[in-house]
Amino acid sequence: MGVSPDYRIAVDAARNRQTKRPVLYEHAVSREVMSAVLDIDLLGLGEGTYQDRVEGFRRSAELLVSLGYDVYPFEGCITQVVQGGEGLMGRASSIIRDGRDLDTYPWDEAVDRFFERFSEDYRAMTEALPPGMKAVGGVGNGLFELVQDFVPLTDLAYLSIDQPQVYAGLWEQAGSLMLKIWERFLDEFGDTYCICRFGDDLGFKSSLLERPEVLRDHVFPWYRRVIDRIKSEGVPFLLHSCGAIWNVMDDLIALGIDAKHSNEDEIAPFDAWVDRYGEQIGNFGGIDMNVLCTEDETGIREYVRSVMHRVGNRPGIAWGSGNQIADYVPPDGWITMTETVREFGGR
Repeated sequence: MGVSPDYRIAVDAARNRQTKRPVLYEHAVSREVMSAVLDIDLLGLGEGTYQDRVEGFRRSAELLVSLGYDVYPFEGCITQVVQGGEGLMGRASSIIRDGRDLDTYPWDEAVDRFFERFSEDYRAMTEALPPGMKAVGGVGNGLFELVQDFVPLTDLAYLSIDQPQVYAGLWEQAGSLMLKIWERFLDEFGDTYCICRFGDDLGFKSSLLERPEVLRDHVFPWYRRVIDRIKSEGVPFLLHSCGAIWNVMDDLIALGIDAKHSNEDEIAPFDAWVDRYGEQIGNFGGIDMNVLCTEDETGIREYVRSVMHRVGNRPGIAWGSGNQIADYVPPDGWITMTETVREFGGR
């Protein structure tokens, strides 16, 4: 499998330190893409017996190591025990419409449902990871995304005006749910993870999705609680957030994030994020998704080298897609990116 993984190098990047070689990182890698590369059915293994799941994690971890990754991205999303992300995607109706809904929702049961859904996967991954590799991720969905699975974004705006007490109570209950899940996760599975993170897309291409004051009043206080709990374990925290979130970056840094992931060139090239925030936090990503999906091998290589040259040998950098290796990313484009990063570092 080539060079043995060393998760400590990824931790150095997350802590905004100089790394001894370029670090590769992904928010997620589609099992469909990995299945195509390996010519096996990872999706089927993931839905099989416990030993099937162990084997699926083992094979996918071996692939990531062979491509130069030191950490394995995996999380269980809280939305899977709410509306399966359908509310977040705007494909389902609100399930919290009034005070009665808020009071009768089984909040405590949701914690148990989360672990019933994901504990076996966490255990299987822990068993499968090779020496030197640890996981990154943990509990998926930040509070902004989680609340939207209860009440989709447009309905959430109406709720804030029509029933402000219910609106405020929803943030509190969902925030408490998120914190309880993180606390139990860290107690049971924290040793498997060298970097913890959640993804919470706060923006889109031109702006935030919500007013900054709403985030400061209702979202960020819960971020702080979760981040403080994670960092009490001696583990760095990485925030994944898409969009033009410039207006709250100083807030996020003040909350204690160690590093930030997600970028696309239409918002700003990766080096703009590094120039602006590289003295304070690590920066992960760098390679625009559009390039991976539309350029040929030569184009991808030229692009990756160009971005790496512009950023230079700065501390706190981990390279990978600006979002994730989604199921529509051509496997050859992904592999070409990883090869180019390794070649740049002399691996």
